[in-house]
Amino acid sequence: MKKSIILIALVSLFIINGAKAQEKPFVFGVRIAPSIGWMKPDHTSYQNQGSDVGFSWGFMAEFHLMENYAVNSGFNISYLNSTLEYPDTRDGEDGTLNRGYRLKYVEIPLTLKMRTNDFNGISYFGLVGFGAGFKLSAKAKDKYTNSLGQVNEELDISDDIKAMRVSMILGVGMEYAAGGDTKVLGGINFNNGINDILKGQNTTTTTINHKAINNFFELYVAVLF
Repeated sequence: MKKSIILIALVSLFIINGAKAQEKPFVFGVRIAPSIGWMKPDHTSYQNQGSDVGFSWGFMAEFHLMENYAVNSGFNISYLNSTLEYPDTRDGEDGTLNRGYRLKYVEIPLTLKMRTNDFNGISYFGLVGFGAGFKLSAKAKDKYTNSLGQVNEELDISDDIKAMRVSMILGVGMEYAAGGDTKVLGGINFNNGINDILKGQNTTTTTINHKAINNFFELYVAVLF
């Protein structure tokens, strides 16, 4: 009887210590991320005009599946900027439109996080998953040029942008145990757009639909508690 009690006590102690050593089943945190974005048009008469700087901020939730594996989610408020140039007709005059897109989304990511073992408080990880972005606002900085000159204006283009943006997310990063349950993360993600985000037809050649996907790289820092 005494041996049974001692054995039960030892097993219980082992279970309690093991549970203490495990990570919490889920943690929350905040993140910020500057980004560089661009658009990839679908027609040769549409030209990407380089990369533009954007930004995002948001909240993270990390759900631990097992040691070194977790599911990440949360939400980000993302400001995605990019520029296209394409033929455009206004008031019967053919010209060229240089349009700077200023798009704002709330994005809900869902990624699988695969982490290495801890080395002196530092571990490394990879991410793979998807994101669903829902349009909050869409504005444009237009430079329209034709034989009469150039017109600059800022417009609300919500009707020209689709309501949803779907993307694949790939990333790598590192994680530092700052003490207690607090962890500091840093990494780089490639957010690759899957669906076309533009609506409408070209005003010069009406058989051409506006089509483009937008992509961006982000460099982020996050704190988990």
